[in-house]
Amino acid sequence: MAEYNEDAYKLARKAYIEHSCPFERALLSRCVGCDRSHKLNLAEREAIACSDPAAREDCLSFYQALHENAQFALKITPDSPWPFGKEIRAQCGGVRGLAAALGAAGDATTDVAAAVQQAKARFGSCAEFPYSEIMRAVVHYEPRKRRS
Repeated sequence: MAEYNEDAYKLARKAYIEHSCPFERALLSRCVGCDRSHKLNLAEREAIACSDPAAREDCLSFYQALHENAQFALKITPDSPWPFGKEIRAQCGGVRGLAAALGAAGDATTDVAAAVQQAKARFGSCAEFPYSEIMRAVVHYEPRKRRS
């Protein structure tokens, strides 16, 4: 079996996807959704791209603030890479927690970009979001268990 050339994949991905989604892992795991995303197949892998550059910038700001706030809650040192499980907890729990803070269901039907836009309209900038509530959802989010 031939080995994958990861560097070639990353270059192809960068050339093919103009606006990547910061919440790609959450969308691929189907714990949340987004009307502005579209799924692509690239080198036998799935990827998520964003069709709205302005919404992507807002989502990216929330993603960065979410990671900054979740470091303590998930016991991650600032310079260390994020393990997959903790990344999923931050993304899925963060988006669902934001939706819950807005009074929505905070489940798999949550639209990432819509929640971020509603939160910006309600709270102002991403720095003003209710991270104490959001972090509770991050800590309590349980990713799907692996099939045995």
